[in-house]
Amino acid sequence: MQKMPPRNHEIERTVPNTKAVALNYDPSGMADAPKVSASGTGFLAERILDLAFENDVPVRTDPDLVEIISATEVGEEIPVEAFIAVAEILRYVYERNGEIPDSVQRMMEIEMEGE
Repeated sequence: MQKMPPRNHEIERTVPNTKAVALNYDPSGMADAPKVSASGTGFLAERILDLAFENDVPVRTDPDLVEIISATEVGEEIPVEAFIAVAEILRYVYERNGEIPDSVQRMMEIEMEGE
């Protein structure tokens, strides 16, 4: 798993080439997978990142993952190809917050069974 960027927001950002996606996942809900809640390039991507930093939302730099997820429409579930990487991110976030919901653990297990 890649390390999360430093908390002081020292991410190299070049506005015209920046891509960002935001995900939403409710572990207590009936959703099987996280959904794309925002996606954009350039200045829109910068705004997504700014909002994440302003709200202390963990940000991960992963160009391959953002390419896969950015092809998904806002409101749609992430593609199956992104499950394992997103589950690892969710696991990190929940561990940081002190708990890993069963649904995140299940998502990791399902993906690992498919390998």
